[in-house]
Amino acid sequence: MKKYITTPIYYTNGAPHIGHAYTTILADVFKKFEQMKGNDVFFSTGTDEHGQKNQHSCEASGLSADEFLTRQSQLFRDLFDRMGIDYDYFVRTTSEEHKKVVRTVLQDLFDRGLIIKKSYEGLYCEGCEQFKKKCDLTEEGLCPDHLKAPKVISEENYFFRLEPYRQWLKEFIALNPDWITPTNYAKEVLGMLEEPLDDLCIFRPKDRVWLGIELPFDKDFVTYIWFDALINYISTLKFGENVEFNDYWKSSYHLLAKDILKPHCIYWPIMLKAIGIEPVSRCIVHGYWIGEGGVKMSKSLGNVVDPNEVIDIMGVEPLRFYLINNMSLSNDSPISIALLRQGYKLLANNLGNLQMRVLKMVDKNLEGVIPAGISLTAEDEKLLTDISSDFKSVYVKDSSLETAVDLASKIMTACNQVNAYFAANEPWVLAKNPENMDRFKQVIYTTLDALRLIATALYPLMPNSSKSILASLDVKNEKVEAQFEAKGLGEGKITVPNPLFPFLPE
Repeated sequence: MKKYITTPIYYTNGAPHIGHAYTTILADVFKKFEQMKGNDVFFSTGTDEHGQKNQHSCEASGLSADEFLTRQSQLFRDLFDRMGIDYDYFVRTTSEEHKKVVRTVLQDLFDRGLIIKKSYEGLYCEGCEQFKKKCDLTEEGLCPDHLKAPKVISEENYFFRLEPYRQWLKEFIALNPDWITPTNYAKEVLGMLEEPLDDLCIFRPKDRVWLGIELPFDKDFVTYIWFDALINYISTLKFGENVEFNDYWKSSYHLLAKDILKPHCIYWPIMLKAIGIEPVSRCIVHGYWIGEGGVKMSKSLGNVVDPNEVIDIMGVEPLRFYLINNMSLSNDSPISIALLRQGYKLLANNLGNLQMRVLKMVDKNLEGVIPAGISLTAEDEKLLTDISSDFKSVYVKDSSLETAVDLASKIMTACNQVNAYFAANEPWVLAKNPENMDRFKQVIYTTLDALRLIATALYPLMPNSSKSILASLDVKNEKVEAQFEAKGLGEGKITVPNPLFPFLPE
């Protein structure tokens, strides 16, 4: 089955932070999770290179637009490559392929009378690149996300009418209760749809914003950032040209943070409906990572956690696991270097130490040979069957934030179960008495097979660690598949690798 996974495309006005890293890692986890189940997955991410914020940063840099945008876009690409993100397409909205689709869509909507021109005055937040109502602001009149007062702007502009589609969207959400997950965000969108929707101002005059796609029907305007950026999800699939477009689109997953809920879950589906395309299959929404000061991390607020700094300290994969394991399903989640270190120690103690202890015992007492083909006790079998069943229960689900969190949780639960089993059976004591050698082999095999199951389940979250553990067990599968049959570890010879999670100096 074909599947399509997309992240938001990220503004290039600053360097990437941990929020960008999280959304993109989550998408990569989904891709690997779906591939393990045998699905054909196309995954896109990238950069949003137009609009006022990017323009101001470009002007402050002293570089040409092309130099600035190429440099900034590369920062994101370098980070994603460093994090092992297996994207299939990296979006740049300055590409001619993207611009072509945007212009085609705009001309079509204009020709059909869905875009109108009129005068307008409103409160405009440059950080959100959106007009705001007074009810959207704090008591002090500030944007709640950027803590700055919007500017009053009056101008003649082009608008896209949202209100005619409001009832359709309400009915669509009611008929598709899993379209927005977790469900608390669906309720939030339905709340926004209780009141009539204002016309959406979709362009900017060139005398105010020059960094954008020029309109095909008015050379004095450029496309508003959302009406440009949100088209990327269909331009990436070569809408209008790709015969497989519908095959991917009918099973498509879009990831986003809650601060862009309105444009992605109201503007975007209405835009698609007007174009003649059904909404994306599922919108998967997550909360904020809360940095210093207890507020959402933001480049403009200067409270970000730098993912490159984290990777320098502890590597990529512990960061990947921490972010998946510690995101709340319904609230925001705190993050700091100290908390990341705690997550690293959890992995080292519960998984890394388990692997090294059992492998060293096999190397010392069994000449490195896996004791396969032996009968197990009811206790042994139950442990393996329980772990197997838990992982199977996750891998039959669709990709979602809940699924990713559940997978990480079940991996840690399995590690705890195996560590408790290992400690209770004391194989280091059994090994000292030849009369206990049969029981020693049973405990060792059970632990090794459980480790195989854990390593297999771990692949979407920590692919290199997963493959390293499987290789140490002499499992030679080049492609990790969602196979969780108990007692599946065959004959072979283990190797004792370097520790997965070396000691971190303070």
